[in-house]
Amino acid sequence: MKTLSLILGAGLLFSTFTNAETNLPDRQTELPAHAKAASSEYLVPRDLTTIPDTEFGNKVKQGYSLFVNSQTMRGQYVGNEQNCANCHMQAGMKANSAPLWGAFMAYPAYRKKNDKVNTYAERIQGCFKYSMNGVAPAVDSPELVALTAYSYWLAMGGLLDKYDMQSTPIPEMSDAVVQLGGKADSFVLPEKIAAALPVEQRNKLAGRGYPKLAKPAQAPSIPRGEIVYQQTCATCHGDNGQGLKQDGVQSFPPLWGKGSFNWGAGMHRVNTAAYFIYENMPLGKSIQLSNQQAWDVAAFMNSHERPQDPRFNGDLKANKEQYHNHQGYYGKTVNGKIVGENAFPAKAVD
Repeated sequence: MKTLSLILGAGLLFSTFTNAETNLPDRQTELPAHAKAASSEYLVPRDLTTIPDTEFGNKVKQGYSLFVNSQTMRGQYVGNEQNCANCHMQAGMKANSAPLWGAFMAYPAYRKKNDKVNTYAERIQGCFKYSMNGVAPAVDSPELVALTAYSYWLAMGGLLDKYDMQSTPIPEMSDAVVQLGGKADSFVLPEKIAAALPVEQRNKLAGRGYPKLAKPAQAPSIPRGEIVYQQTCATCHGDNGQGLKQDGVQSFPPLWGKGSFNWGAGMHRVNTAAYFIYENMPLGKSIQLSNQQAWDVAAFMNSHERPQDPRFNGDLKANKEQYHNHQGYYGKTVNGKIVGENAFPAKAVD
């Protein structure tokens, strides 16, 4: 009965958050970043082969599949050439690459971007709107249920193992509980973990997000960044940032252009891109560039056109003033052109 009460309570809370969807002011603010922690502190999710052959396990498997091959949702929810795993390395498991286990344990949480408390499912919906330049699946859609189940499975398996509970199976939760996120008061953790990780600490797991990078000695330079790009990035992402396709499959994502993330995505910010690039690029190597090179190449990448900010209502100046008071080029003049004036269509789905 206690479990049923918790699930019903979570469902009511989730419903409350969902019904709170209104036309609240939307702000583009800096994404949370943090200092890099020692690698010994990171969660390590369980091996994928341990996902059970149960109804819940099948949702987890589907979530993994959608995460690494998001193009299966192309035209319905995804409007560009991106996969979720492009911004979240190693299928969302890698520390310091915005791992799903870190994000899951950080929600529900207030976001300045839409000025309200977001459930974990709502946070993922934001990724579809901006990073994937598409349309968010409904909260109760199989796709969103699967992606939240996969995130939960990564987080809970990592926590159980970290606290010496390797033989404990990952509890199979209801969709409503999982979609709220691990920072909900109603989210039940084993007593040992709950004692070590109170609710207010769950959003501070080591390795979450992208580590904050010190400011460069010189202001980020687009010309210097172009040199870095051609020397270290163009092999995989193309001379014009178009990415690389092999046999019709996008092997490396576009970094700008119509197939890229849009002007509302967090990665269009120079600082966010610099944090990601420094820590995670080139793919499979990481931390190969200097601090200055990471900032410069992030500036070069984000000085190019991409799909329009979905919040754009026809007035570029007004959109810039409302949502783009940060490190970015949207609405600014680069090489004689105002960035954003020739953006590609937003929400590029059928």
